Amino acid sequence: MDAYKLEIMQTAIVLASLLAIRFVIRHSINRTLKKFNFTLQRRRITIKMMNFFIILGATIAVIGIWGIEKEKLMLFLSSVLTILGIAFFAQWSILANITAGLILYFNHPMKLGDHIKILEKDFIIEGQVNDVTFFFIHLISPDGDRITIPNSIILQKNISVEHPDNKKVRTQAP
Repeated sequence: MDAYKLEIMQTAIVLASLLAIRFVIRHSINRTLKKFNFTLQRRRITIKMMNFFIILGATIAVIGIWGIEKEKLMLFLSSVLTILGIAFFAQWSILANITAGLILYFNHPMKLGDHIKILEKDFIIEGQVNDVTFFFIHLISPDGDRITIPNSIILQKNISVEHPDNKKVRTQAP
């Protein structure tokens, strides 16, 4: 019975550490990203990514504390990763949109509040960038309609970006 008390105490310490680390990192990220004038949306996405890695680390620590058999854990993880690999291969566009979302997050001149035009041969899509997620860009058209465009399309098409300070930037698909 004493072994369980020790494991419960260690688990409580890991959970308390998780909360403390999340608080410190969240505060640090907000301070750093405000210093470099990143938007609120980018701060939220960065905090979500850091929370994922912190929770993953805490989960691994709790698994180590409770002594789950490595063979069974590895069998479970390899099964889950195999299923995910097949799902991503079957839905390649999902993986492409996640990758495109990360590229847009770090390297694209488009920001929230910018007015963009997606320049296609037959049809021009335009609107103000309302939200950028892992999978989609959400635009508000001049008519007030909400337009959702996959991130991979944004990287493939020629785009005209007009910042609120009226500086135009043209980007071209790679």
